[in-house]
Amino acid sequence: MIEEASKSHSKVTVEKRQLFMEMRAQNFDVIRLSTYRTACKLRFVQKRCNLHLVDVWNMIEAFRDNGLSTLDHNAEINVSRLETILSSIFYQLNKRLPTTHQINVEQSIGLLLNFMVATYDSEGHGKLTVFAMKSMLATMCGGKIVDKLRYIFSQISDSSGTMVFAKFDQFLREVLKLPTAVFEGPSFGYTEHSVRTCFPQQKKILLNTFLDIMMADPPPQCLVWLPLMHRLANVENVFHPVECSYCRSESMMGFRYRCQQCHGYQLCQNCFWRGHANGPHSNQHQMKEHSSWKSPAKKLSHAISKSLGCVPIGEPPHPVYPEASERPQDLAHPTQLKPVSINMNDTVLVSSGAPTPTTSTTLESPSRLDEEHRLIARYAARLAAEASNSTQCPPTDLSFNFDANKQQRQLIAELENKNREILQEIQRLRLEHEQASQPTPEKAQQNPTLLAELRLLRHRKDELEKRMSALQESRRELMVQLEGLMRLLKDEEQKGAQTGGSPHSSPSHSASCTMPMPIRSTSAGSTPTHTPQDCLAGVSDDVLDAFSQGVPRNLRNDLLVAADSITNTMSSLVKELHSVDDGLEDEEVNMRNGREKVSAQRHYGNRHSTPSF
Repeated sequence: MIEEASKSHSKVTVEKRQLFMEMRAQNFDVIRLSTYRTACKLRFVQKRCNLHLVDVWNMIEAFRDNGLSTLDHNAEINVSRLETILSSIFYQLNKRLPTTHQINVEQSIGLLLNFMVATYDSEGHGKLTVFAMKSMLATMCGGKIVDKLRYIFSQISDSSGTMVFAKFDQFLREVLKLPTAVFEGPSFGYTEHSVRTCFPQQKKILLNTFLDIMMADPPPQCLVWLPLMHRLANVENVFHPVECSYCRSESMMGFRYRCQQCHGYQLCQNCFWRGHANGPHSNQHQMKEHSSWKSPAKKLSHAISKSLGCVPIGEPPHPVYPEASERPQDLAHPTQLKPVSINMNDTVLVSSGAPTPTTSTTLESPSRLDEEHRLIARYAARLAAEASNSTQCPPTDLSFNFDANKQQRQLIAELENKNREILQEIQRLRLEHEQASQPTPEKAQQNPTLLAELRLLRHRKDELEKRMSALQESRRELMVQLEGLMRLLKDEEQKGAQTGGSPHSSPSHSASCTMPMPIRSTSAGSTPTHTPQDCLAGVSDDVLDAFSQGVPRNLRNDLLVAADSITNTMSSLVKELHSVDDGLEDEEVNMRNGREKVSAQRHYGNRHSTPSF
């Protein structure tokens, strides 16, 4: 017997050393921040013992199956019974896992058992309290942090659903032994002022208040490592396609840290945890932690949606639970997740094994057994009906139930979000309808955008008319000058004919160069317009004949080119003036249609009452 005991003790010592030796091999002590260092160590222990595969609801069910819900918190259990409880937990886990992902049950039991004994039985008594075991396993198992905190609150509250400060102090005393076990006691060890740091004001603490404080940002200093451990589990497989500014790694896994002072300076979690810095960056700069990656396009679309008010309101850190006492984890049989009440504003859920909000049974309540007997009778009738269809429930039913519970929780959360969006849309439509039901024609006519466009078009039209008038005057003056020049040319030709010969040929024998046909202008506005042909009024026939005949010399050709250029300019001005007139017509038609539509809506609003939503 003595030899067997010594062999068992040596085996326990070897397994205990094995876990801590593996943890030291990870070199977590190089992490300069104690919060990250503690969270990484406890996350390593959790994964090494395969506790991350056990959901908190599976853990609660294991407590019930092993009769721990009927024991007092201060009751002690020996190591052999603790080993039996851990065996049931891991064997049930293997039944839920697929055959390709089975775990080594014996190794997981040995590592976790020795870690718990080293943490809570440092004096070697060979016994642990029920509350210490529950606190440790509920904290280190997998699942959502809100579910863990709800279970913890159910263990430290009284029959009225109010937290008992003495029990919370006992919980802190037990749970803070975990950082001490991984050599982080100086930073997160238990002190007499730990409760006061969590709840500085001694007041009535209900479930929602407890969750608000525990899940705040930042959380209480003594438990700051707990939410960080859950964030570590969520970002282990998150990929960031960004280059680290220190180690030059082309991609990041886990957390990503962006400096708030150095533009474009980003660090991976390993470099940030170890305090690496280069260039103008310093460790004293404020860093922002990112747990996901968004492309620049998504950032731009999110910024535009936020500026337009299309981004939904941020979700609260946890759902709002009923303030009545909740003892969902100590019943004899679990129930499936079901909604208690669903309305347009709020949804209250009761998780796996939760009674209705009116149930208030506790371990300390005298009527606890009566309440449990009624529940057991109800559940027994349900189980009997199910047993008539199948003689034996397969091992995977429990896993299927919890998977269904998770899907139902997700579905109800999505319905809550959709409900919130529908309410916002209804409110927006109601405001738009109220604004539309009280129209004013003066307001519609005084549309600032429409009036500004009309003023701009009228101003542009006036400028074009002034410019065309100036060009018409310039062309008329040019024609007068051309008339004088043609008179001089005619006199010189007559003198040459009288002398019997001239080096110049008659204009009638040159190639013909016709004038461009004038463009007709039909203005839709009230302002009259002029055609280029109006500028030729008062010009002699000699000038007109010169434009209809050939050019005998270069001077006449130059004059004709100049005249053609002026005519083309006049044509372009007339076209632009036409486009301005058409724009004014369209704007006036739009304003007229808008006034008719507003008057029609006003007439319809007077005939029909405003619909209610």
